[in-house]
Amino acid sequence: MQFQPIGVIRSPYTDKFGIPRQPGLVTAAEARLEFLPPFAREEAFKGLDGFSHVWLIFVFHADCLDAGWKPTVRPPRLGGRHTVGVFASRAPYRPNPLGLSVVEHLGLVRDARGLALRLRGVDVLDGTPVLDLKPYVPYADAVPTARSGFATPPEFTVTPVRFALTAVNELNAIDPQGERHLMLLIQQVLAQDPRPGYMNRYPERREFGMQLYELNIRWRMDATGIEVIQISVIE
Repeated sequence: MQFQPIGVIRSPYTDKFGIPRQPGLVTAAEARLEFLPPFAREEAFKGLDGFSHVWLIFVFHADCLDAGWKPTVRPPRLGGRHTVGVFASRAPYRPNPLGLSVVEHLGLVRDARGLALRLRGVDVLDGTPVLDLKPYVPYADAVPTARSGFATPPEFTVTPVRFALTAVNELNAIDPQGERHLMLLIQQVLAQDPRPGYMNRYPERREFGMQLYELNIRWRMDATGIEVIQISVIE
């Protein structure tokens, strides 16, 4: 079997650290699915505007394609201490490294970069190849009585986030009009506490960093939550 990507994701997540563990958790995360020829044709999307959300079927391409697989994995949600079967997880290191996300779509656009679908609430690394796109159908795809195993509601605990004055000033210099909604994006990403679950073994470590777009963001943890201390442009 051979598959040809239909497009490539352009998202804020230029590094794997900081990507939400599930789609829809960071609503400020907007992205584009930029279509490749011969799929960049408007008629291929006729009727899609009647659906609010779509399924993305994509490839975990970063470090996964040649990494192989193991029958058991250690999910971050379990703190990296307990194993489950790979097929009971959403781990990227799979026999076939495929991902599946349901995201909101904001419509097609055609501009200087070609035909693209605008997306919101993504949890996908920038540069990810997409193999297929399907409409999300609530009456069939949503199962209110479904059980979620070890992926329990505490996963969605929100951590308070605040910005140091220096970070606010740096952000204002980077995006003076606020058109990119960077403060909201940073706040929502950090509110999910992107640190791996095993970090609770190292309580002495308080400062961390991550990348979003072209930005390097530094923050520290304390008893009251997260404080963003520095935002700089990556040279």
